[in-house]
Amino acid sequence: MPSLPEADAYIFDIDGTLLVTKDLVHWNALHQAMLEAYCIDTNIEGIQYHGKTDLSILRAAIARCGVDDCEFEAGLPKALDVVRREVERNHCDIAPQVCPGITQLLESLHAKGKLLGVASGNLQTVGWHKIEAAGLRRFFTFGCFSDHDEKRAGIFRNALENIHTKLGPAARACFIGDTPADVEAAREIGAHIIAVASGTFSVAELSACSPDLCVADCGEFLAG
Repeated sequence: MPSLPEADAYIFDIDGTLLVTKDLVHWNALHQAMLEAYCIDTNIEGIQYHGKTDLSILRAAIARCGVDDCEFEAGLPKALDVVRREVERNHCDIAPQVCPGITQLLESLHAKGKLLGVASGNLQTVGWHKIEAAGLRRFFTFGCFSDHDEKRAGIFRNALENIHTKLGPAARACFIGDTPADVEAAREIGAHIIAVASGTFSVAELSACSPDLCVADCGEFLAG
């Protein structure tokens, strides 16, 4: 049975790590954003969006329609506002399924006084609504999102800075994510990373990225 690495703070990705959503609230918000900001009726079908930030998903979807980076950047503030507006308007339709072992693990870490946060490629409005819909908001002290940082490593770095501000520069941090992009981001900032195969990537695929530890899901930390 694997043991959870000892740390002062644990930082979780959202989609595929904490929860899985099969509703279309986020999907439809991205579609509406591209329609209003760029006058392009397209969606993210076919985009490999697992592990990407909302900004990079929009960029990839728009780029394949022939929009260059300058035009993309010009329309981005409006696009992000539309995503936030649409998710805010339709958040009651978000229907997440909490990943195995997550609630029990968060309860255990919270009881031990660990600092808990999220580091996600979602926009802040999107991420918190998903977490609230899953009934997990009470566990988290802070969150870092993609509103002002397109790169996942930047989001992780912001989370690490939050930890050091709250607990001091010697605080130990451990990230938990479900994609190779999470492993890569943690490695880039020199942080520990647990990979969980509760999303779309298998244990074999995640292990190949050399995380500090790889498990099928967070329930493995509770077995026995």
